[in-house]
Amino acid sequence: MDISGGITASLAGRYASALFDLAVEQNRVTAVEGDLDRLRQAIAASADLAQLLRDPEVSRQTSGRAIEAVANHLGLADLTRKFLGTLAQNRRLARLPDVIRAFNAIAAAQRGEVTADVTSAHALTDTQLAALTAKLTARQGRDVKVRTSVDPAILGGLVVKIGSQQIDGSIRTRLNSLAQAMKG
Repeated sequence: MDISGGITASLAGRYASALFDLAVEQNRVTAVEGDLDRLRQAIAASADLAQLLRDPEVSRQTSGRAIEAVANHLGLADLTRKFLGTLAQNRRLARLPDVIRAFNAIAAAQRGEVTADVTSAHALTDTQLAALTAKLTARQGRDVKVRTSVDPAILGGLVVKIGSQQIDGSIRTRLNSLAQAMKG
């Protein structure tokens, strides 16, 4: 498997790589990827969960019980649960968002696809999402998995991030550019 040295050189990358290897061994890559996506969404939706992950004053036992309760609530697979328990025991839960990103990058590289993070002011319809996916796939020359998020602060348009590339077509950026041009 050809994995970028940049991913596996980081702490989160090493954990993600170990989880990926176990998932491949148990033929559970898709299930683990789904579990991690649900975890990512839960962390984004819950400020309390995000704070629990980062709080260094929470004991290993308490954080372990809390993450186990989250895993039960989300219905995560056994492999994912054990992995989260390992992170809690090693006091690495604060790195969970980075581990999720690294796992997704490793899994996407293995499938030969690239992930595009798309931010819009309003939720995209299925038709808009399909059209955007087709255009990004044509532009990249390989399969593109689109991950969407909504941020009303961009006012309109889209912000697309693919790896280190960013295409910012948001109205907020256009207005800021116009204001800078008018200043002089």
